[in-house]
Amino acid sequence: MPSPNETEPKKMSLGQVLSNVRWTERRAEAEAWTREAWKMARYRLSERAMPVAAAAVIFTVLLLFGALGGLAAFGALIALFVAAAAWPLDWGGDAEARANNAVAGSRLGEADRASWRVVVDAIPSAAIALDAAGTLVHHNRLAAEMFPRIRDGLPMSHVSRSPDLLLAVDRVLAGEGERFDVELIERVPVERRVAATVSRLALPGRSSAPHALVTFRDLTEQDRLSQMRSDFIANASHELRTPLASLRAFVETLQGPARNDESARARFLQLMAQQAERMTRLIDDLLSLSRVEMRVHLPPRGIVELNETAAYVCQSLEPVAEAAQTKLVLKRDDETARIRGDRDEIVQVLQNLIHNAIKYGRSGGTVEIRVGRDAPRGSAGAKVWVSVSDEGPGIPPEHLPRLTERFYRVSAISSREKGGTGLGLAIVKHILNRHRAELRISSRLGVGSTFTASFEELGAA
Repeated sequence: MPSPNETEPKKMSLGQVLSNVRWTERRAEAEAWTREAWKMARYRLSERAMPVAAAAVIFTVLLLFGALGGLAAFGALIALFVAAAAWPLDWGGDAEARANNAVAGSRLGEADRASWRVVVDAIPSAAIALDAAGTLVHHNRLAAEMFPRIRDGLPMSHVSRSPDLLLAVDRVLAGEGERFDVELIERVPVERRVAATVSRLALPGRSSAPHALVTFRDLTEQDRLSQMRSDFIANASHELRTPLASLRAFVETLQGPARNDESARARFLQLMAQQAERMTRLIDDLLSLSRVEMRVHLPPRGIVELNETAAYVCQSLEPVAEAAQTKLVLKRDDETARIRGDRDEIVQVLQNLIHNAIKYGRSGGTVEIRVGRDAPRGSAGAKVWVSVSDEGPGIPPEHLPRLTERFYRVSAISSREKGGTGLGLAIVKHILNRHRAELRISSRLGVGSTFTASFEELGAA
């Protein structure tokens, strides 16, 4: 309950609420009327500029010659300006009607300019509007991103020097067509392919509207994805064709010359099992890559502790390391290293990196798995990372930028002999992309390689 010193808020009656609403409406009407009256006054003054100026000169002359006192002259001048602004232009009303139309027209012109600019800004691709002379009158944000030096008031030739695009703009402005499509190939500063569409916009009698609209659509990323898709299909087909051809040859041999040869049959069956296992690994990696790509836009919601996850993966891969005569060494971070992530995917990242280190590292060597952290830098938060280092022959520097491409191998023969599919690091890259993480690769010939996955730290619980 409120204390005696506290006052309860007063409740307004329905009549008071309606009265407030009516007062608000009246105030809005008064403000609108004031704006219209001010516009009309300015228009009347502009129409009577010459007579008012002449009268002001006369008053000034009379004041200088002492025919009028200073106060009287000033009052008369104020009265003249008020009368010129308030008095209708003529008794018949035609001039006053023209004044009203002019004020309304200016208001509509401003609304028209604001409306088409909003439309240009809302276009989901780069768009620029041109006037009758081919000068840029407005552009949206995407156009500014595509052409960093673009400015309103520039001619179209300062935006693009493509002869085909400039010709299309000239033809549209000359009324030779309603729409022209042009393809631009740019080499500087980067190579890209852009589809441009020039459309006629101006309506008869609407001088405030733009005369042409040019829209741009960058096809570079589309071309790159199409090329990647083609390369992926070709590489996957090639990878599957090789073991299938081997299996077919073994089957034909067992059905023919080696039909009754027990030793040849056992050897061929072992080779067939190896090829079938290779195809199984390839298909499993393709399915894993497909699943990761489908979820790359979905941020993970779980919490993963890197020390515990690294220990789990090292324990699960211990038999593989022993078979390769390799020692796994785990160095944990002293503090908890928690990240926002999908545990199964982080496990797959570590399995792929450690498995690669075992396969391509030195026989009898050591694979070191280390969990650490980086201090915050500027606005960026703290980072935690897990690195996998081997003692292999190292990777030549020209191969490092392409290691995460699908089916890319430094040595295709060595990779196939060791059971590699060429997809392991591509899967790692896509998983880290989903986690907004970073993969760093360093290598020294004759010393070894280090793969580091760096994450944003989630912080203590």
